Amino acid sequence: MKQKPEASVPRAPDSGLQTPQRVIVGVRGLVKEYGKGQVVTRALSGIDLDVTAGEFTAMAGPSGSGKSTLLNMIGGLDTPTAGTVEVEGVDMASLSGSGKSALRRDRIGFIFQSYNLIPVMTAMENAEYVLMLQGMKAKERRELVAQVLEQVGLAGLSNRFPRELSGGQQQRVAIARAIAPSPALVLADEPTANVDSKTGEALLDLMRQLNEEKGVTFLFSTHDPRVMRRARRLIRLKDGAVEGIRHQDGNGPLPECD
Repeated sequence: MKQKPEASVPRAPDSGLQTPQRVIVGVRGLVKEYGKGQVVTRALSGIDLDVTAGEFTAMAGPSGSGKSTLLNMIGGLDTPTAGTVEVEGVDMASLSGSGKSALRRDRIGFIFQSYNLIPVMTAMENAEYVLMLQGMKAKERRELVAQVLEQVGLAGLSNRFPRELSGGQQQRVAIARAIAPSPALVLADEPTANVDSKTGEALLDLMRQLNEEKGVTFLFSTHDPRVMRRARRLIRLKDGAVEGIRHQDGNGPLPECD
């Protein structure tokens, strides 16, 4: 039986064309603690952060700095201990579990280091999966996804299964899946971690191109100095707090790796 899609998540009023000043994500006083009693680990310590439309921003820091936790909070995959997260003016805390799922489906794209492709689905089927959940008709979504696969360099490979693709090609399918629904934001968690350096550079070229030509907003969590160099805003985290923020042109020298 075909499952009826959930209602779309409410979003803030749109004044028309997107501008770099339009806030996509607003984080205020964000705290996340794990554990109970005397054994409590604080992963985030009162973070304030805005992400605006059109950004190409990376969060960097040593393991345990809180960058993946913060990305999960923004994506509604985890719940804060204190503070607020808003996506397009919608407070995550105001949404039910199904509401958060609908927000992720409609407004947030995800790219994971492990690709997270469905092995029994072809590249086309993986890339159109979110569109199918949104209820788009088969013919329309196939036409759209064919265009997106061509944009990410996978023309002619739409009928291949993940096992028949290289790591870089699988990550390109994941990028296609993330951008096909035209989300407000793409969250990329270590997207270059499982590919070689040449493939990683090619993937970053692709994502920068999508950012510059299509206006796709990217927020990365990364250890990779190449991602840090390409970012136009680099947010350094340490011990669950923002240590510093640097604006850059995205073409500078490789920074030191954490």
